[in-house]
Amino acid sequence: MNLTVLAASGRTGLALTRQALERGHTVTAIARDPRKIGLDHPDLRTVAGDVTDPASITVAAGAVVLSGLGTDRAGVLLDGAKAVVAAGPARIIWLGAYGTGPSFAAAGDGARVLEKFLGDRLADKVAADETVLAAGGTVFHAGVLSDEPISPSRRTVGLEDAPPFDLGAKVSRETVAAAMLDEAESPRFPGAVALPLDHLGV
Repeated sequence: MNLTVLAASGRTGLALTRQALERGHTVTAIARDPRKIGLDHPDLRTVAGDVTDPASITVAAGAVVLSGLGTDRAGVLLDGAKAVVAAGPARIIWLGAYGTGPSFAAAGDGARVLEKFLGDRLADKVAADETVLAAGGTVFHAGVLSDEPISPSRRTVGLEDAPPFDLGAKVSRETVAAAMLDEAESPRFPGAVALPLDHLGV
């Protein structure tokens, strides 16, 4: 499969890129500084791109875009979502945050913590998710991320089966990347929010 990974030099983006190559996919990895991707593979092409410059986000026809984009600056996520949708990929699989937007009610009282933590970035995250969902993409709402290996008991659920948000329960970036790649290979949640879980919850 022809995959494009956005923000491929970040920790989640690197996990997506590496796992995609291990699964036998052809990957175009986009980052502001492609040198920071640090992977060498015959099926990997690295490209310089910045979501604030939509013209730099080019996607091959038929490609599936997976985004590990995260930011500490309001507006960047929505810029990224608009740029990716405009590029016209076959599908979009986007990384979001559990307890925001569509998953706020499912997360319960724990979502209030995120509101304070995200501040003015919250509206950006919600708007970016809405843009991707409106285009038929899948948004993965992950809880607190860790750097642990892939969970052997990982699973992906929809909002109807979401557990309450718990700051003490983490999900590894490797588990999240694996779940997003599963969705690329066998779509289960088009146009919907999905939650990647491991044995500790979200």
